[in-house]
Amino acid sequence: MRGFRFSDYKPGDTPKGGFDELLKLFSELLNYTAGDAAEALSWLNELDKQYKLTNNDYGIGNFIDDLKDKGYLTEDNQSGEFKITAKTEQTIRKSALDEIFGKLKKSGRGNHNSNQSGIGEEKNADRREYNFGDSLDQIDITASIQNAQINHGIGDFTLTDRDLEVEEKDFKTLTSTVLMIDISHSMILYGEDRITPAKKVAMALAELIKTKYPKDTLDIVVFGNDAWPITVKDLPYLQVGPYHTNTYAGLELAADLLRRRKTHNKQIFMITDGKPTCLKENGKYYKNSMGLDRKVINKTLNMAAQCKRLKIPITTFMIAKDPYLQQFVRQFTEINGGRAFYSSLNGLGEYIFEDYIKNRRKTVK
Repeated sequence: MRGFRFSDYKPGDTPKGGFDELLKLFSELLNYTAGDAAEALSWLNELDKQYKLTNNDYGIGNFIDDLKDKGYLTEDNQSGEFKITAKTEQTIRKSALDEIFGKLKKSGRGNHNSNQSGIGEEKNADRREYNFGDSLDQIDITASIQNAQINHGIGDFTLTDRDLEVEEKDFKTLTSTVLMIDISHSMILYGEDRITPAKKVAMALAELIKTKYPKDTLDIVVFGNDAWPITVKDLPYLQVGPYHTNTYAGLELAADLLRRRKTHNKQIFMITDGKPTCLKENGKYYKNSMGLDRKVINKTLNMAAQCKRLKIPITTFMIAKDPYLQQFVRQFTEINGGRAFYSSLNGLGEYIFEDYIKNRRKTVK
């Protein structure tokens, strides 16, 4: 008989050091080692020594064997080098999605500001109680029966209107997004790792779009001295280089990618921690890291204005708190007509997810 069985949760029932527990930690370590499996396993071994993650029945050696048997890891027979597989890459993206999406505030329907939700064509993640006048095809029967069992018990089944749970739907809209990630050297300076949270957000956003909004498009652009596109598959291995910040090149490439998309809703999300410091002219780099260089700033602001003419809003997620940098971002945002968030590293994912879902429900005419 299919159904739900409820019992008391006892934390002590969970075995310590099992495969699933170690896999979560291994996936997290891969974010910090840029996908280097050998280094991540070395860190895991050290953590095991310090915190006794494993037990007498299941050790790190058993875990490595299971990783290979289950298709998470490959080993070169000649060199002995470990490499992660596509299955591991997907696991990292899903883990990032669960971590960030799970932090979004859960409340009644309408948590995201939009007047387009309601009777639509495409389900979204929002749930709420049934209200008089709601269409019957919006009722989630499985969730409603579960609510009735929780609320009234299973001995004498009772279903009331307060048990009914309704799925929100969106009118079908397609959104094309370019996520720009700053990989200049400052993203790891000053004792703060800023690139790892940025990578995790990118992987989570990619997984969200792939699983929930498969018709949307996501392009990822990284920018340092130059700018170039990368694929979702490249994200776990992304590292900061000894680069300056050529924001102009990143915006130019992002606008060019979006110009080719045949959708009405287009947007750029830019994650950065610093000021533009670099341009490329006639094959040579023009660099100035001392303050806000007028030449670099003016070209960057002109690119923001060009994106506005193309009806491409730019949302800037600034993960630095210097007042003069925030002043530049305010000017940049005003010229483009976009938005700016001055986010901590911990809140970066929630900001981007809320903004993506909210923007996706807007209909551009």
